[in-house]
Amino acid sequence: MDRDVLVVGESLIDIVRGADGRTMEYAGGSAANVAVALARLGRPVRLATSYADDAHGRLIADHLGAAGVRLASDPGAVTRTSTALATIGADGAAHYDFDLEWRLNPVADGPAPLVVHTCSLGAVLPPGADDVLALLAALREGATISYDVNARPAITGTGTDVRDRVERMVAISDLVKASDEDLGALYPDVDTLMAARHLLALGPAAVVVTRGAEGATWVGVGGEAEVASLPVVVADTIGAGDTFGAALVDALWERDRLGADRREALRALPTAEVADVLAHAARAAAITVSRPGADPPYRHELSE
Repeated sequence: MDRDVLVVGESLIDIVRGADGRTMEYAGGSAANVAVALARLGRPVRLATSYADDAHGRLIADHLGAAGVRLASDPGAVTRTSTALATIGADGAAHYDFDLEWRLNPVADGPAPLVVHTCSLGAVLPPGADDVLALLAALREGATISYDVNARPAITGTGTDVRDRVERMVAISDLVKASDEDLGALYPDVDTLMAARHLLALGPAAVVVTRGAEGATWVGVGGEAEVASLPVVVADTIGAGDTFGAALVDALWERDRLGADRREALRALPTAEVADVLAHAARAAAITVSRPGADPPYRHELSE
C-alpha cells in the first residue's frame, strides 16, 4: 500500500456568526481541515481525532467521508462533539470561543506513514496532547513530522506551560508552521523573525511564518525566503492556515522531500524550490479565504 499522511488532532463544528448576525454551521477543526485539504489535493490521508455520536459528530463524519479521509482511530473518545463559535469581523477575520473536549483513542495499526501532521489544540491541550506527543515521537523514525502551532490562547492561555508544550512538539518536528499572531502570543517580547529563529534552533528543518495578507516567510537551516499573499476578496479566514499547511506538505511531497530517509534533503531544499513551495501554499490558502468556512481547494482548482 502507498504511504500516506497521518493527521492527528481535533475535529469540531465551526458555528459561524456573520457580520449580519446570521449563523451557519460547518464541519472543521484544525486537524480535520488539514486532512480534508490533503485529500482534496489527491493525497491518501488517515485522521486520528475525536467526536461524539451526536448530530454535530455525524456532520463531521459525513464531511470527512465525502473528502475520502479515512479514520485512524475510534473517534468516540469524547462525550460531546466540540464546537467553536466563530465571529467574523469586517475584515473577514474570525475570532473564536470554544466549547472543547479533547481525548484520543489508540491509533489503529496501519501502513507506516510518510508524514505525520499535528496542530493547534490537539498538540497542546491535555489529556490528549500527551498521547499525541508520544505517538509522534514513536513514528518519527520513519516519517516526516509536520506541526502547525495554530495557537488558541482563549482556551490554552499563553503562559510557560503552553509554551513548553509547543517547544517540545517543535523539537521533534521537521517542518513547523506558525502565524505571526501565534508567535506574538507565545513570545510577546520578541519580534516575529527572532521567535521563528528560536524555534528553528530547537531542531526542525524549517519554520514557516504566515502573516495573513502580508505573505509568508520560510526560515530554514539553508536560509530564508518570502512569498507575497495573492490578492483576493475575503469571505472569511476560517481554515486558511490549515490549507496553507496542507499545501506545504503537498508541495514537498511532489518534490520528494518527505519521509525520514529524506530528512537531510528537506534541510537542503534550494531557495528556488522554497519559493515554489510557498507560492503553492499561498495559492491554496487564497482559494480557501475566498469562500465561507473551511472549504479548501481541489487539485484542479489550483491549476485553473
